[in-house]
Amino acid sequence: MFRSFFLSREWFWWAWLGMMIIIGGTWYQVQVDVQINEWFGGFYDLVQKALGEPNAITMEEFYDFLWTFGKIAGIYIIIAVMLGFFTKHWVFRWRQAMNNYYMSYWHRLRHIEGASQRVQEDTKRFAAIMESLGSNLLDSVMTLFAFLPILWELSKQIKEVPVLGEVDHALVYVAIIFALFGTAVLAAVGIKLPGLEFNNQKVEAAYRKELVYGEDHEDRASPPTVQELFMNVRKNYFRLFFHYMYFDVAKWSYLQFGVLVPYIALAPTIVSGAITLGVMQQIVRAFGRVESSFQFLVRSWSTIVELISVYKRLRAFEAEIFADGYVEPRPSGPEAMK
Repeated sequence: MFRSFFLSREWFWWAWLGMMIIIGGTWYQVQVDVQINEWFGGFYDLVQKALGEPNAITMEEFYDFLWTFGKIAGIYIIIAVMLGFFTKHWVFRWRQAMNNYYMSYWHRLRHIEGASQRVQEDTKRFAAIMESLGSNLLDSVMTLFAFLPILWELSKQIKEVPVLGEVDHALVYVAIIFALFGTAVLAAVGIKLPGLEFNNQKVEAAYRKELVYGEDHEDRASPPTVQELFMNVRKNYFRLFFHYMYFDVAKWSYLQFGVLVPYIALAPTIVSGAITLGVMQQIVRAFGRVESSFQFLVRSWSTIVELISVYKRLRAFEAEIFADGYVEPRPSGPEAMK
């Protein structure tokens, strides 16, 4: 999965230079988000001033703030679109590298159950999941590095929070504690999901294999056999649905309650009128970014479960390549045509 792309001379520039471009683009997006957070502070202070006293601001001042946001948002959109376009190409190259690598060993792998599915579908799913999960992880880490100092600085204005009392930089600790609590709870609740996803791929592969054989052989894919295989698929899916049900209850309950956490933490400060509306908005947005970064595992658990199941299948697939020691691969892809 990784050797074929990151340790290949053929794909060296795409793998490493492409990764640097993605990291740089993501970091720039995060910096634009920081600018938007600062804009919110000034804009809501302006709104508070306008609502507190008639004609305290001019129309030009108001529209200037809106125009500033438009420029910042325009830059963000351009970067996001171009980065997304490049990332999709980068990930497809990764899939192509895996495909070529596995096909060079096809003579050793073709007898494995579901070999064609693993080369075609599992590599596609692996690449798609890595695009989604990898991009989210990178964004979470960089967002954390960018917004944690901001929240740390803004927390100086918060003198007291419920439960913890008077603690310096309390909002940072609230975000960390709440995120770690949610991660631990959901990891415990969803502990059975990776195994069920892996079994799901096995029963689906067995069902698909019998149907494929039935296309060419009249004695295969008989109704009793197909019915039995499909019932295995049905049984595993129903177990999966049940376990995802209580996992989703825990996940969405935690995330919805999380919306209120910064306001609960700010309650004494808001009631005492110690901060302005703009500062409150900056704190809430920074708190949300930091909390969301710490909650990466919570928000991505379902995707991680799917990745684990695909990884297990491809690892078992690759184990056959080195079962009797390393064997030089046969030419595949463009090289095979030479």
